[in-house]
Amino acid sequence: MEGKKELEKEMRTAKIVSYAALGVGIIAIIVSVFALNSHVAPPSITLLNSSGTTIVKLSNANLLTPPLSIAADPVITENQSFGSRLTSINEPLNASELAAINNAPDSYFETAANMLLNGSLSGLIFTNSFTKASYALQINGKPTVIYLGAISCIFCGENRWAMALALGKFGSFSQLFKGYSSFGDGDLPTIYWVPAHYNSTSTMDLGNFYQSSYINFVSMDYASPITAGFQMQGLSFVLSQVQATNNTAYITAAQVITKNNNFQGTPYTVWGNLVSPGADAADFGNGTLTNSSHIPMTYMTHADVFSQLTNPNDKFAWTEYAAADLYIAAACASLNNTAPACSSIPAIKQLEAVI
Repeated sequence: MEGKKELEKEMRTAKIVSYAALGVGIIAIIVSVFALNSHVAPPSITLLNSSGTTIVKLSNANLLTPPLSIAADPVITENQSFGSRLTSINEPLNASELAAINNAPDSYFETAANMLLNGSLSGLIFTNSFTKASYALQINGKPTVIYLGAISCIFCGENRWAMALALGKFGSFSQLFKGYSSFGDGDLPTIYWVPAHYNSTSTMDLGNFYQSSYINFVSMDYASPITAGFQMQGLSFVLSQVQATNNTAYITAAQVITKNNNFQGTPYTVWGNLVSPGADAADFGNGTLTNSSHIPMTYMTHADVFSQLTNPNDKFAWTEYAAADLYIAAACASLNNTAPACSSIPAIKQLEAVI
């Protein structure tokens, strides 16, 4: 009898050791995938959290600090005509313009969310644009919003307005910059997270001036000649450029995009545990989008956009806030609704169920 008990004990011990070895083996495989450069310490991995997403965790990680200006890509001060316009490109937003992004009233988001929920805004908002992330990034204990776009991309140009409004509900930008999509892709007014290398042959604009107690923001824009139409390199180029910074947070964020294996083009965003592999709205102004040569937003200035966002009473403004609502809902879902915006805008919880 004693021999039988001893044998059973040994079998139980062997099983425990086998399972532990299997777990270590799985983690080793994942870490080896992420540790592409020997000079970058592999992040810790949490396997299969409650949402089925693999969370990559970084501790004591610093985000990039970008420059405030680029000598080779200065602010353009002369007035230029629509269709070939770079007036004020790379100019920092002034205090009132920053306030329109950082301090937009909850009531604007609530009204737009209810319009989206009751069908008043149809055909412009893509509520089905979110999928569960296979991989997500947590930096210093906070979920991370990862963005990959291109300065020449018209959908990125439209999308950044909604992204900025959404991010403003979780923190604030100390700097944002005026920008455009390319001449060949609408030259519509947008904002840049950092001054853009708009004369560069091919590079990446990395980083931002965003602070939040609830989320991180990792932003990457492909930069190419703004006069040459839309251009974008593949993920291998993005990763090589980011690796050159030796910044663990940005390198890991680029690897997370690669590991999600659903990049189809720009814009691409990860909002905590959810991925939006494209723009969540197609909001190009109040007129009718007839073809690529007539985009209503092309004939708006930055002042026009800020005027509509600070006094929303038209299709363009409400659609932009509704698009921002979807991003807020995605972030709140990953935060378990712990940020104030998740409760101060009541319709957000309804949108969480929608996305």
